[in-house]
Amino acid sequence: MSHLRPITARRRLELTDGDARPPRGAPSGSTLDDDLREQVARIAKLQRVFYADARFALLIVLQGRDAAGKDGTIRHVFSAVNPQGCEVASFKQPTDLEQRHDYLWRVHQRVPARGMIGIFNRSHYEDVLVERVRHLAPKAEWEQRYRQINDFERMLTENHVVILKFFLHVSRAEQKRRLRDRLTDETKNWKFSAGDLEDRARWGGYTRAYRDALRRCSTPWAPWYLVPSDDKRVRNWLVAGVIVRALEGLKLRYPKGDPTILRLKIR
Repeated sequence: MSHLRPITARRRLELTDGDARPPRGAPSGSTLDDDLREQVARIAKLQRVFYADARFALLIVLQGRDAAGKDGTIRHVFSAVNPQGCEVASFKQPTDLEQRHDYLWRVHQRVPARGMIGIFNRSHYEDVLVERVRHLAPKAEWEQRYRQINDFERMLTENHVVILKFFLHVSRAEQKRRLRDRLTDETKNWKFSAGDLEDRARWGGYTRAYRDALRRCSTPWAPWYLVPSDDKRVRNWLVAGVIVRALEGLKLRYPKGDPTILRLKIR
């Protein structure tokens, strides 16, 4: 079985088109479908215990270029979880109020409570990606944010927030195909914006920005995972596998009932 490994400083990281292809050992066909269904069902079962246990929060961070599949990953990987225990936050262009605060202010408010799974569709990493590539902040400002983000995430994990970060990596050719689909499929027209093409024209700049963010902010307490995402089903299977292993590693348990209450008789 093919498993994702956290990015480390010693691991070579190029973010080439080849890195977007399914890894060796990944299943295919009906085997892939069966494995993914099992993983999704396992997440749902573990989430029930996770919600009742309430000792931890789980924060899933999804980053990727336009059309990398952040929405699709959420829709498929978390399709069986109880909505009461799951929250999704999408971080778009900051509002006027958000711009008057530090860049982590709006993010901290959406960190999940214990017992909850929180999913960030884009995140605080936009502030070392977009602001860097589009020159919206001076280098001295965004350069220090790598350290600040690492410190912020360490603080969260020290307060029982488990953090898993996934970079959904698509090739240039696959992104082109998906963007064309958004233009030709009337059910996807709403997803397309001119900004998608502007960011595509900055492919090299975003590659360098992502590479630095992944290398400098993949830590033992909040690891980054590079997810080959040209194949949507393999992408979902890989992400689901990491989440299952993380939840199983928490040794979750249902709280024991109060003996006094358990002795009560229902008439």
